[in-house]
Amino acid sequence: MPLSKRAAAEFLGTFWLVFGGCGSAVLAAAFPAVGIGLTGVSLAFGLTVLSMAYALGHVSGGHLNPAVSIGLATARRFPAADLAAYLVAQVAGAIMAAAVLYVIASGAPGFDLAGGLASNGYGAHSPGGYSLEAGFLAELVLTFMFLVIVLGATDRRAPQGFAPLAIGLGLTLIHLIAIPVTNVSVNPARSTGPAVIVGGWALQQLWLFWVAPILGAVLAGAVYPWLAEERRASAPRDLQGKPGGRVPIPLREGRQDVHAS
Repeated sequence: MPLSKRAAAEFLGTFWLVFGGCGSAVLAAAFPAVGIGLTGVSLAFGLTVLSMAYALGHVSGGHLNPAVSIGLATARRFPAADLAAYLVAQVAGAIMAAAVLYVIASGAPGFDLAGGLASNGYGAHSPGGYSLEAGFLAELVLTFMFLVIVLGATDRRAPQGFAPLAIGLGLTLIHLIAIPVTNVSVNPARSTGPAVIVGGWALQQLWLFWVAPILGAVLAGAVYPWLAEERRASAPRDLQGKPGGRVPIPLREGRQDVHAS
């Protein structure tokens, strides 16, 4: 696929992740008497990734997250030359989703942007009042584990076709664990979209939700190939575990390296 189409798919997929996940928190979590609560919001985030991985994974790989793109590049599963286009598309999709969500949410009486539009935060802006240190550690560890899930589920040796399920359920579990800590990011684009609309404190605290997830992703991108004994660079793979390019065949005794489409 041309990079332009892959970037467009990342824009659309990240839009859906932020609109679906943050929208569930803003519009449905506390709806009187029948709100979906934290469990419903956790499921919503997982379902956005699951649905987009199946819908668009064959186009762009279904990253929908700068940390995923950076982690895959670190593990040599994704070309670093394409990173900038993916990151711009992901952030743009997140901002567009947050803007649309704001227009919809502001149509209800009593809506107040001071509620944060599902922004991520620490200290006074953590749902549970958790400190900066607690929030940083949670985001680093959870993103590390999320990238281990992504890398493991899309490994060519893993069962094929089930990666979106593992990744979607993994993201659901991450939200079940840590919504009270930071509202859960593990995705710098997801944090940036609402922060741009809310401004103020959300933008001031946004740095944590870039730095910690990227550190966790880079660490996972370095650890997983060692753990799984990946001895060669892999071709880009989508979140269904399918190859997205030419896959190098390992060298065998007496043969030169060749490639298979």
